[in-house]
Amino acid sequence: MPSCPECENSLDIEMDEVEEGDVVACEECGTEFEVVGVDPLELSRVDEDYDEEEDELIDEEEDE
Repeated sequence: MPSCPECENSLDIEMDEVEEGDVVACEECGTEFEVVGVDPLELSRVDEDYDEEEDELIDEEEDE
């Protein structure tokens, strides 16, 4: 069973049911992770305070 990269708690993930793009959360610390790879399992922390698309739009507007 995989563990949370933040707190090392075991993540309750069914490896045969998880797909790339799924979001899983640690029950212990509440951190959310996006599944970016399934074989092997790769997780990327979901940062709720940062919206990449919004940031790109702001940069484009500043360039005009």
